[in-house]
Amino acid sequence: MKIIPAILICFSCFLVHGQDLEPRAYANVPKGINVLAVGYGFITGNVLTDPALPIKDFKLNTQSLGINYIRSFGIAKKLARVQVSLPFADMQGKLIQNGEEVTGSRTGMADMRIRFGINLTGSPALDRKDFRQYQQKAIFGVSLVTSVPTGRYYEDKIINLGNNRWAFKPEIGISRRFTHVYAEAYLGTWFYTDNTEYLTNKVLQQKPTVTFQAHASYYFKNQMWLGLNTNWYKVGETRIDGVPLNDIINDWRIGTTFSVPISKAQALRLQFHTGLMSNLGLNYDSVTLAYQYVFF
Repeated sequence: MKIIPAILICFSCFLVHGQDLEPRAYANVPKGINVLAVGYGFITGNVLTDPALPIKDFKLNTQSLGINYIRSFGIAKKLARVQVSLPFADMQGKLIQNGEEVTGSRTGMADMRIRFGINLTGSPALDRKDFRQYQQKAIFGVSLVTSVPTGRYYEDKIINLGNNRWAFKPEIGISRRFTHVYAEAYLGTWFYTDNTEYLTNKVLQQKPTVTFQAHASYYFKNQMWLGLNTNWYKVGETRIDGVPLNDIINDWRIGTTFSVPISKAQALRLQFHTGLMSNLGLNYDSVTLAYQYVFF
């Protein structure tokens, strides 16, 4: 039985936790700003589960196309923002089980994400005119990220693009702008509802997952910037029909982000991240290229 949740959790890390390297989530911006971004991502890796199991060389190649929309506004003179992410993915995978190679593919929508955040201190809601003259201080903010079960899900399959459950991540974040460096850190916890249609008639439960990420970005004079990113997460243990499976995952990743403006309102962003440590052998690389358009 242990083989089933191990694979499921590994793949969940790719589409959920693996993308939690998001710099500038609490950055100071004018109110009334709109950001529309379209991004392409590629993930490839060899996922090794428990060596005692009759499975090895679990390799996934996943391509994704995501659309993101962000809107900033004011609430009680505090800067707030909402972000909606719609991902579409194509996954090709293979593994060796009991000495035989097994292949498979999935194509369709993955789970949508909605993020609502508010900066409680350090960045009041200002229009463009007043924003230009405001000297940013240390920012403290909070947010709630909701994963909506819109992804394609097959009740009789182990691996899916969607998780068939809701997930909620309350998070706190701090950030500060220095002369050329922008530093930030976030701490959050994912909470999950039950998947009552796991392998058709089983109930999959999962304990909370703790996440931490930190970023340090260097800004050049032309608004081009280069950042170093890291995140760590401890994936909560899963249970199937109430039976604990002792499959807790600790994972630490590191990456870099490069953003270059191509006009006053447009920019390109390239991000890469890879694994540094994992207790279950998660070993995958991810690269994302996004186009961003800003308007009021």
